[in-house]
Amino acid sequence: MSKIIMEDNSQHWSRTIAKSVLKRFPRRKVYVCAAGITPSGTVHFGNFRDVMTSLAVAKQLQREDKKVRFIFSWDDFDRFRRVPPEADGSFKKYIGAPLSSVPDPGGKYNSWAERFEKEFERAMVELGINLEYRYQTKEYKSGRYDQFIIQALNSRQKIAKILLSFMSDKAKREKGIDPKEFIKNYYPISIYSRFSGKDSVKILAYDGRTKIRYQCLKTNRIDEVDITKEHIVKLAWKTDWAMRWMAEGVVFEPGGADHASPGGSYDVSKVIAREVFGIRAPVFAGYQFIGLRGLKGKMSSSKGNAVSPLQLLEIYEPSLLKWMYLRRSPSSVFTLAFDSEIYRQYDEFDSEVERYKQNALNLERRQALELSIEKGKFYKHPIPFRQVVALGQIAQWDQEKTIRLLGKLGITYDKESVRSRLKRAKNWLQRYNPEQGFSLLGNLNQEYLKKMSPKSIEQIRKLRKRIETGILSLEELKKILYEIPKEPGLDPKKNTLSQRAFFKDIYNLLFGKDKGPRLATFLWLADREKILKLLDI
Repeated sequence: MSKIIMEDNSQHWSRTIAKSVLKRFPRRKVYVCAAGITPSGTVHFGNFRDVMTSLAVAKQLQREDKKVRFIFSWDDFDRFRRVPPEADGSFKKYIGAPLSSVPDPGGKYNSWAERFEKEFERAMVELGINLEYRYQTKEYKSGRYDQFIIQALNSRQKIAKILLSFMSDKAKREKGIDPKEFIKNYYPISIYSRFSGKDSVKILAYDGRTKIRYQCLKTNRIDEVDITKEHIVKLAWKTDWAMRWMAEGVVFEPGGADHASPGGSYDVSKVIAREVFGIRAPVFAGYQFIGLRGLKGKMSSSKGNAVSPLQLLEIYEPSLLKWMYLRRSPSSVFTLAFDSEIYRQYDEFDSEVERYKQNALNLERRQALELSIEKGKFYKHPIPFRQVVALGQIAQWDQEKTIRLLGKLGITYDKESVRSRLKRAKNWLQRYNPEQGFSLLGNLNQEYLKKMSPKSIEQIRKLRKRIETGILSLEELKKILYEIPKEPGLDPKKNTLSQRAFFKDIYNLLFGKDKGPRLATFLWLADREKILKLLDI
């Protein structure tokens, strides 16, 4: 068996996989872990699990003093299948051409594929993940795969029988497949016509060596191509996958749930690898999809609004983001958050790091952190994400002002954590949760003032006078805020309601909202002159 099921809780899941790799391939000089994607659109947060799964196994093999290479394949020689929303209708003319030959709709990059490749590669740099990239157009055009294509063509009937063996009789009937005809006419390749540049062709004959005759269905012209001279031939997906395992010497590669399903891509490619190319398939681990919460509307890469790792890094620190992927096995489902759930995730991560420093974690959890954070890169005292969201607004997202405010509160956090989290807090609030933000109004809230009772106005005047008379301590402010609306002899529940109404009045006069930040802290830290102006009623 080369599929892995992770059940051992005594060690990290990547360690379990690495042991399986070493058992299956005990004498490799170089251990190649692989990942890859077709750059037809944004490489989203689900695709990123491919990288993180393979990365963890690669690191575990390195811990065993093995020489490891981590390669990432860009399948940019795949066909352009459909026109997504970010491109205009004129791009329909490129359907069927290689992604690497379709122009970039923005005109900035050399091709459609390169636009999405470069975005993803920038994210990997920020995450500190070093990948050895393989651009499949370049690999095919170089002639590196010529002999493997010929090998597959000479085994085309064997490949056809393998494909049929994974189809049910019902599936064959639904697809109108006659097994004998399928075996006779099957070719495990596609050809990008020299006339149209697209893969709409009918293969007519193969001479058993290097030449293929085909008909271009766009022009009806017949052509003959020499595989070793004109590199316009590409292997079909499942054969291509098996071929690259052989070409690169891959020992581990993960895949999504669709590839991992019984009779799916991995099962088929594994047999092709053995029967056609004479190799053992790499160890494989299927991974589940990832949830996403807090974004308006459904995410879809086909609709052009998928969330990329680069977008996630706008709100997640690199170490936290990697930990989110590595803390659970690939077979587990987890959720990334653009809403207030991210507060809990940052807190949980900081707590885990603190427990790590106290040597209070088991091996599995220790390794999850060690795989996520560079050695010695732990914050000693990180600022909580919730707090940096609040203080950042008061300091108008200025790092030095934020640090001064913290000093005023008598708190010291790692400056690097303030710098890193301040910009992410700003992104989180302004781009994704603006309704949770607060900013002082420019002028007195006359509309709200008209609705206030004389009693409420008098309470605000008392507060303003206390603020105006001198510098109060934070504790004094807290006491005043609760004392002003409190009435002696009143039922405690009614006093609580009175205090809430008082706070609501203050929030509306300052921000035009019913709720806001912790009042005492805000009033103590904020610009006193602005506060006095807005409470001058």
